[in-house]
Amino acid sequence: MTERKKDLLALGALLSLLILFFSKILFTDKIIRAPDIINEFYWGIEAIAELPFWKLFRVDLSSADWNIYINSGFTNEGGAVSMQFLFLRNLAFWLFPAPASIAWYIVFHLFIGATGTYFYCRAIGASCTASFLGGLIFALAPENASLINAGHVMKIATISFAPWTFYFFEKGFQTRKLIFFLTTAVLLAYQFFHTHWQISYYTCLAIGIYAVLRLAGIFISEWKSASKAEISKVIGLNLVTMLFFLSTVAISLLPLAHWSTETGRGAKSGASGGKGGIPVEEGMLWSMPPEEFGTFIVPGLFGLSRQEAGENPTNIRSYYWGRMIMTQTTDYMGLLPWLLLPLPLLFRRDRYTWIALVAIAGGIVFSMGKYTFVYRFLFDYFPGINRFRVPKMMMFIPVLGLGVLAARGLDTLLDEETRKSDKFRKYIAGILSLPLLLLLLLGIEIVWKSQWTNLFSGAFSQPTRYEDGARLIARRWDNLVIETGMAAIIASLYAVVFFVFSNKHLQAKIIPFMLLALFLYDVWRINDKFMFLVKAPQHVKKGFKTPVIEYLARESKHYRVLPMTGTNPMVYASNNIPVMFTSNPVQQRRWQTFLDAFSLASSMPDILNLKHIIATPEQYAEMKVLLGDKYMPVFQPPNGTEIVIENRSVLPKGWLVPAVFVAAGPQETIETLQHPDFNPKEVAIVESTPPIAMLPPNVARSGNSGEVIIGRYEGEFIGVTTHVARNSLLVLGEKYYDGWSAYVDGKLTDIYRVDFILRGIYLTPGTHKVEFVFDPLPFKVGKYLTLSSFAFFAAILIREIVRRKKKEAPL
Repeated sequence: MTERKKDLLALGALLSLLILFFSKILFTDKIIRAPDIINEFYWGIEAIAELPFWKLFRVDLSSADWNIYINSGFTNEGGAVSMQFLFLRNLAFWLFPAPASIAWYIVFHLFIGATGTYFYCRAIGASCTASFLGGLIFALAPENASLINAGHVMKIATISFAPWTFYFFEKGFQTRKLIFFLTTAVLLAYQFFHTHWQISYYTCLAIGIYAVLRLAGIFISEWKSASKAEISKVIGLNLVTMLFFLSTVAISLLPLAHWSTETGRGAKSGASGGKGGIPVEEGMLWSMPPEEFGTFIVPGLFGLSRQEAGENPTNIRSYYWGRMIMTQTTDYMGLLPWLLLPLPLLFRRDRYTWIALVAIAGGIVFSMGKYTFVYRFLFDYFPGINRFRVPKMMMFIPVLGLGVLAARGLDTLLDEETRKSDKFRKYIAGILSLPLLLLLLLGIEIVWKSQWTNLFSGAFSQPTRYEDGARLIARRWDNLVIETGMAAIIASLYAVVFFVFSNKHLQAKIIPFMLLALFLYDVWRINDKFMFLVKAPQHVKKGFKTPVIEYLARESKHYRVLPMTGTNPMVYASNNIPVMFTSNPVQQRRWQTFLDAFSLASSMPDILNLKHIIATPEQYAEMKVLLGDKYMPVFQPPNGTEIVIENRSVLPKGWLVPAVFVAAGPQETIETLQHPDFNPKEVAIVESTPPIAMLPPNVARSGNSGEVIIGRYEGEFIGVTTHVARNSLLVLGEKYYDGWSAYVDGKLTDIYRVDFILRGIYLTPGTHKVEFVFDPLPFKVGKYLTLSSFAFFAAILIREIVRRKKKEAPL
């Protein structure tokens, strides 16, 4: 059998095994119980299944995206437009029925990650069988697979491309061919397009370290034998990789870099001693405590995670109670990779072993975050680190390193000469000692239970958002004992296999299958606790509508709603009902300040075009006295569970203001907006001196300032006709954002920040045609850089294919 056929057979077996392993979440009409899926992700893919097949591959880069339906207008300046290139995503959600299509998408990407690991292992000399194990470890290690429980669909998708970047990068180092370095850059960009930018950033960091280590090895090993020109070529190809990545990813990177500057994680956040990013304390959240190294061997040492809200999985005895705030995943990676890890360190100490070891050790140290000086130093001085929290998110790199070393370890294990050595016998003795140590630990836990629980009673009794009560200590201790016992059993089974295998008369061919079977049971036991399904809620089913939704859908899109019943706002947004607020982990700082100060009794809802509030009867009864006659109920469905309340003071989408008040700063603006006597129809709060003469705020006014007629109201374009009676400020109930341009009678004009978050332009008397266009410069520049990079890569790829065909052609 040829090597190519072996590879295809291995990949087919890998896919079949993954489908069988995850069949629980694939062949079902239920949905993965994770808020990130039910409340967020599902809404973004719901309509894909309804598209004609040809539209799955359609790309429209004509404009950046401004979404009028969420968060009172939301954008990342086109940074997510590149998701249109994710044709495999579209195909997956088109082919498989919802809601199981989400699980199929996840498993498909775990397969992509597994195949990337497989081919990397093959590229560095591992056998087909060993590479198969390496790929399986990457896909099934609970550290990666338990992300299913968190509902981090795009995180899994982003992680899955990391092994492929290392594969093509290594092929580039081996062959010194441009095409492999360019492919690495394109894959890094494609990974970035999956929108989990923290994972992409960490992959780039790891690739950078890989480049440094490989180049250092080349200098050491080839300095005398290779020409300086050849070494310079390799360095140049690495620089090309970096530059080509930046140009290929530009359609996302440039808009996001500009967008992020004004967010709570941006350069202007004021955190980190003025360096920007997020505060140090927030950045260190979800640092992996050193005691959790024990979970590499005993996975339930500190309990196992559950999801937020909803019913509890019954196969978890105790929920996570460690020192991280909470966790929805586990640190466990299976016992087998750790058992195989010493073999390449003992018998195959080459560059690939050391690089994989750096990936494991470096990734774990990084994941420890605040518990080491390393992460704090990087957070303070290395560009980009202080933009992200959850250092533990780096753990996919140690999983990859473990998969590689386990593959090399299995090959070493199968080598007959290795098994004859004294080192190997000592290694087997070490393997046999692990279950003995775990059994000793189990005995100590059982015999000295009262002493240990008294000594650590503070930690054991600490309540979490999931668990409290009198039996907390006993439940956690019993779970610890059971998990230690299970770890001892698993370690004992492995020890038996390794010990029997040390007998040189036994056939080596059956051992990989025995180890594989044990590994599958070991990780299935843990992963099964993280694959919790529920019936799809009504609001995520196709065509779901309530009487309230049907009522609000008849309203003009110029007005917004605010759900206060706990219903996911995306239910309304998906029905094309503009929503004032939708949750987003990264908000613009100005918008967040406005939300923090928001008061229904003030003029703040009026200027945002907030016309309807959805509340329960109980909520309305509590608010009625406070809100007074400004808000009145206008609709209640037959079941009486909700009330639609109308804001009678709401302002139209656009209005003309004759007078302005120049505020001394943001705080004064907020305080003025909150004041009950402030009238935004008569006075606008601005932050700079008007370019035309305007009435002062304390002068009596008479007569109408004019009329505003909204024509086209679309995501990236608003057309307005105004009839202005005197110098006025045209105010729109839309967020100010510097990606917008305004044209008055065809001439570009300045847009000013009004009432803290809104946009406005000054107009003189007369009839004017005003157009607002959203077409930010970073998106335009990034788009053309990316398209040029794609064209260049296609040309190089075609050239490479032609060259190969010429070489293969018979003379």
